[in-house]
Amino acid sequence: MASLRKYQLSMLPIHLFFIAISALFIIPLLSIVSISLSNEVDLSKFGYRLIPLNLDFSAYRYILEYPMTIINAYKVTIIMAFVGTFVSVLIISMCAYALSRSDFKYGRFITFYLFFTTLFSGGIVPYYILMTKVFHVQNTYWALILPLLGNIWNMFLMRTFFKALPDSLVESAKIDGASEMRIYLTIIVPLSTPVLATVGLLTLLVYWNSWFASLLFITKQSMYPLQYLLQVMLSNIQEILKNMQDGGIVDTAALNKLPSESARMAMCMLAIAPMLFIFPFFQKYFAKGLTVGAVKG
Repeated sequence: MASLRKYQLSMLPIHLFFIAISALFIIPLLSIVSISLSNEVDLSKFGYRLIPLNLDFSAYRYILEYPMTIINAYKVTIIMAFVGTFVSVLIISMCAYALSRSDFKYGRFITFYLFFTTLFSGGIVPYYILMTKVFHVQNTYWALILPLLGNIWNMFLMRTFFKALPDSLVESAKIDGASEMRIYLTIIVPLSTPVLATVGLLTLLVYWNSWFASLLFITKQSMYPLQYLLQVMLSNIQEILKNMQDGGIVDTAALNKLPSESARMAMCMLAIAPMLFIFPFFQKYFAKGLTVGAVKG
C-alpha cells in the first residue's frame, strides 16, 4: 500500500505536466467559443474572456442570415474534401506501394524525381495557365481537387510503412498466382489501415481548410467552398466598417454592434466543428500510422 502511494506521488508531476499541456490546447478553443458568443460592445470594453459576460448570437445570426449560401458552401466543401481525399489516398497508396517494392527497376529514379518537385516549382503563372488553358477546370470541382491531389511527403510516409511489411507476404501471393493489383487490394491495403487512416485524415484536413484554389479558379458563388465563403464574408464586414468610418456620418452605436471580432470566431467555429467530430474516429490509428511510417527509411 505504501509503495503504491509512493508511486502515485511520483507520477503526480507527470500528470500535472500533461494536464497543463492539455489546457494549452483546450483554452484557445474555449476562448474562440466564448468570443463567438459575446457581444461586440463587451469585447471592445472588457476584452476576451473564457466565459462571455452576456450571451449574444448576433455573429451567428449575421453569418446565417442567408442559410442556403452556407449550406451550399458546406455541400461544395464536403464533396471536395471526401472525393479529393479518396482519390488522393488511392493514388498516393498505389504509387507508394510500387516504390516500396525492392524489385521495381526505376524506384530510385522516380523517388528522386518526386523529391525534387518538393524543392522547386514552376510558380503561380504556369500553374494557373495549366489549370485554366490546358485542363479547363475553372469553376468545377476538379479545380478544387486537382491542386491538392498528390502529397509527396504523405507518399514517402506510406512507402516507408509498406516497406516494413514482410516481403514473404508478396512472394507467397506471387507463387499462388496473384497479380500485383490483387496483392495490393487484398493484402497490402487491409494490413495498412493505420497509415491509410492517418494519411486520409491529414489529406481531409488539407482539403477542408483549402481556399487558395478557390481564389484562383472559382468565380461562381455557387462553387464557393466554406473556407473561401467565410473569407469573403469577413472581407465584406471589414468593407462595411471601412465605409462607415470613411463616410462623414458614423453611428458609433451601430459600429460597435456590428459583429466583427465575434464574427471571426463564429466563422472559425463553423469551419472547425465538423473536423472536431471526425478526428476521434481516426485517433486510434493516428499515432501508429505516423510512428510506423517514420522509423524506417
